[in-house]
Amino acid sequence: MGDRVCTAFLIAVVLGLAGPARAEIVSYATVRDDASLRLADQTVRLAGIHIPDTSRTCRREAAPTRCGSRTALALDGRLRGFVRCEERAHDPDGTIVGRCTHVPSPGGPAEDLAAFLLREGWAVAAPDAPFDYVTLERIARAQRRGFWGIPVDEVIRLRER
Repeated sequence: MGDRVCTAFLIAVVLGLAGPARAEIVSYATVRDDASLRLADQTVRLAGIHIPDTSRTCRREAAPTRCGSRTALALDGRLRGFVRCEERAHDPDGTIVGRCTHVPSPGGPAEDLAAFLLREGWAVAAPDAPFDYVTLERIARAQRRGFWGIPVDEVIRLRER
């Protein structure tokens, strides 16, 4: 019976039925202005979320001053150490779409970066997002976190600058 299971598995692998192997990237990451990540000479967009345009702003308490979208600034302020991204897909321009995590405190649990942005109100769940992402977005909206708490008039003024 063991030989049959092994043979069936090999056939599935040969035919591609076992699913593609997902690449994993582990590296120090920098946050780009559009809130994508740059690690190991590759650009990674966080899977399962959409990042609306929140205009360009600057965080002056940082040295040197860091400018970018509010989402990029929130993500940049959260990252500590290395980031681990599991490749899920590729955009037509070659950008990797992946689930990325980091460990915000030594010895602590890994944190999903897309979930962090949703929880803080700086991203919206994509139509194909996992249920927990949709829930995090709804909670942030109800608590008026991130851009859910910015009055509409202020968002319009920010875009006019």
